[in-house]
Amino acid sequence: MTTAELVFSQGRLTLSRPGTGDPTLRAWDAADELLLEAALDSAAGFGEPRVLIVDDQFGALALGLSRFSPTIVADSAVLPVALANNVALNPAFPAAEPVYSWINPPAGPFDLVVLRMPRQADYLAWLLRWLNSVMADSGVLLAGGMIKHLPAKSVEVFAGAVQTEQVLPARKKARAIRCRKGTASLAGWSGTWKGYAVNGRTGAVEVEALPAVFAREKLDIGSRLLLPHVAKAVTTLQAGDSVLDLACGNGVLGLAVLAEREDLQLGFSDVSSQAVLSARRNVEQAFPEANAIFSHCDGIDAVSDACDLILLNPPFHEGGVVGNHIALRLFEQASQHLKPGGHLLMVGNRHLGYHRSLLRYFSVVKQLDASPKFVVFQAGNR
Repeated sequence: MTTAELVFSQGRLTLSRPGTGDPTLRAWDAADELLLEAALDSAAGFGEPRVLIVDDQFGALALGLSRFSPTIVADSAVLPVALANNVALNPAFPAAEPVYSWINPPAGPFDLVVLRMPRQADYLAWLLRWLNSVMADSGVLLAGGMIKHLPAKSVEVFAGAVQTEQVLPARKKARAIRCRKGTASLAGWSGTWKGYAVNGRTGAVEVEALPAVFAREKLDIGSRLLLPHVAKAVTTLQAGDSVLDLACGNGVLGLAVLAEREDLQLGFSDVSSQAVLSARRNVEQAFPEANAIFSHCDGIDAVSDACDLILLNPPFHEGGVVGNHIALRLFEQASQHLKPGGHLLMVGNRHLGYHRSLLRYFSVVKQLDASPKFVVFQAGNR
């Protein structure tokens, strides 16, 4: 964990970014700086504004606007942990409010909304439509992000959902815009759920997902390579054994397990609340009698029971940062949550060299399959 100081018009914040020791990875960027100053200016136009912060990354916005006691909602389970750490580092600032997720979203109305724009156009469109339902009629929306990470056709996405009032001057390659409430809503919007079908032993299984979920419209090629090995691995398990779909996304790997064996205990875990909601919906529709639990957390919950088999297609980016730091954390957690004789079965990008990374945490690593871009590994401990 690294710390650095953010200086803004209302003071200084010492902020840490969890999950990495890379000193070049800060807990904020120029988009946070731009949004903070714009939000402080806009708040002056209200008496005591009710403020909502959406998808803050590591707590820079929540702490910088803490004097307004903002309501905070985020898709990522990283934020509550990061925010708690950063509150402890800044005792002079008021404590932040608890963090909502899309599993339990907050209710409006809000006078001022501060939004970190996501990379996915569909998720941005979903957010803007949801915000229309919780913004006050006179409310202001400030949305910003780093220019290189803004979704394609973002101008059209905003035009189709809200009223854009002003595009603020760019600063340090960051951009923010000021908007007013629009009329578009989620009711009847076709972009909320998208998916595909996966053929299993007992027939096709429908797999759908909300907009923030990875590869929601088609099966990603890494999972496609892994699926036959999942089907083979579960044949060796005993009835009642436990399987965890780690970083589950829409739950396609866990669903493949249930398509073969409904007598197993399934866990689904993801850092994204929309992923957890999607996996739960898919399991309930396809296998309503399944013994399944769903966890919104960053990796594996510390109190989770040990598993006989863990399935993993690890993400290799966090926001705009690409690397293996997320996978390393998941490998370590997986090694600590396997029963004796249990295995991690995973697929990863070939160029990231996961074979060497896995050997940090597992004594036995076997390559089971490979394609030009992906490699499948089985890992365990003697």
